[in-house]
Amino acid sequence: MESATFISLGLYFLAMLAIGLYSFKQANTDVEGYMLGGRNLSPKVTALSAGASDMSGWMLMGLPGAMYLTGLASAWIAIGLVIGAYFNYILVAPRLRVYTEVANNAITIPDYFENRFNDKSHVLRIVSSIVIVLFFTLYTSSGVVAGGKLFETSFGLNYELGLYITAGVVVAYTLFGGFMAVSITDFVQGCIMFIALVLVPVVVLIDLDGWQGVTNSLTSLDGQYLDMFVSASSGQVISTIAIISMLSWGFGYFGQPHIIVRFMAIRSVSDIKTARRIGITWMIVAITGALATGLLGLAYVTEHGLQMDDPETIFIYLSQLLFHPLIGGFLLAAILAAIMSTISSQLLVTSSSLTSDFYQAFFRRDASQHELIIVGRISVVIVALVAILLAYDRNSSILSLVSNAWAGFGAAFGPLILFSLFWKRMTLVSAISGMLVGAVTVLLWIYLPFTINGQSLSAWLYEIVPGFILSSLTIVVLSLMSKQTDSAIITTFEKVQARLNGSASGSGNAS
Repeated sequence: MESATFISLGLYFLAMLAIGLYSFKQANTDVEGYMLGGRNLSPKVTALSAGASDMSGWMLMGLPGAMYLTGLASAWIAIGLVIGAYFNYILVAPRLRVYTEVANNAITIPDYFENRFNDKSHVLRIVSSIVIVLFFTLYTSSGVVAGGKLFETSFGLNYELGLYITAGVVVAYTLFGGFMAVSITDFVQGCIMFIALVLVPVVVLIDLDGWQGVTNSLTSLDGQYLDMFVSASSGQVISTIAIISMLSWGFGYFGQPHIIVRFMAIRSVSDIKTARRIGITWMIVAITGALATGLLGLAYVTEHGLQMDDPETIFIYLSQLLFHPLIGGFLLAAILAAIMSTISSQLLVTSSSLTSDFYQAFFRRDASQHELIIVGRISVVIVALVAILLAYDRNSSILSLVSNAWAGFGAAFGPLILFSLFWKRMTLVSAISGMLVGAVTVLLWIYLPFTINGQSLSAWLYEIVPGFILSSLTIVVLSLMSKQTDSAIITTFEKVQARLNGSASGSGNAS
């Protein structure tokens, strides 16, 4: 690898660390400032931060790899994600922004759950925190795996060393800058990802003499790579169940703490509409570029008679082959941006949960703001180390790790978030039960040794579908069986509705 590539990556690392230092100097000295940025994010930072933390290394590695193997059939995942992200902005963003502030200024998702249901027993906070720590540690490890593969493939470095470099830089700026550093770096990283995911497919398309050259290369292969209803890897027509599975990725958005926490931090409800427009436009372009990278990459490899050992590294392969080392370094920085933006968000949310929902809630209720920030920083390091240990299995599939964690959050928190925001009759018992049913269903669906038509349950139907459905049914049934008797909950719900109505009519906002 030429020195120009190292210069590009070195500048990127320095920029991320500089943002962390700047945020450290500018940040508030209280917990809300460290973990929620003082609820003062602008629409553009909110949008790109949410997008970058959502679209981790799997978008530049996992999704292109899936497209490389199965062809246009993988596009169903992208369609489901875009639809889910749009409705997340419509349904969750405005209500969560207001509710978390009205409900005793909650700064974490478990904190919101406890305040929303006036849970004096703290059971809901404990269970939701356990779910966050469990699935986010797994989720974070997927990003670290992507970083290890990047450094091994691009630089010939030891895979394990790549894990430590990736996690080390993220921990450095997250540790000191907190939520504001994570959000600003996400914004910069989102811009880098956007440029890269436009640049690479365009250059490959030009090299192949346009779309006609792409179709000629792909039709020469055994497999229908341009048919959305046929999996090119197996040659089988995609079943309705399989399409539902891929589209159902969109359900996951409603329960992803590292994404919806951005809605809690935006400076006002009136800014959400602008954030939505920016965020969805960014997402459509970026995810289309990721799909195109996999499909056009396959055409390029076929046309030039090349060999790909790991389809998930097609973006890396193309960036090294087609670009000057200086630009190639920038493109590799785009992968690091995708990886780091998600890892940092997940580390911060997990750290926030360990600090506020365990340490402060059960061990040191009177802890000072300075002490809580110190505990939060220690938690960042601990979670990162555990994620690195899990990532030592270099054969882990990035997309598989992400899909399991995504389903876990989507099924455990998705229905709970939606019903808690829209249904005042929802009860504490139904909230706890629905979350547990969703999480347990996902785990059982993944690990039970049963098959349908020769496929594991998870391969036959994405685990988020049964998890989301059973969690929703549990919440509805148990809420209807009991009556909401806590007048404080009803009062808070009505205050939220009044604030939202005021924002909609232009008479105020949630600032």
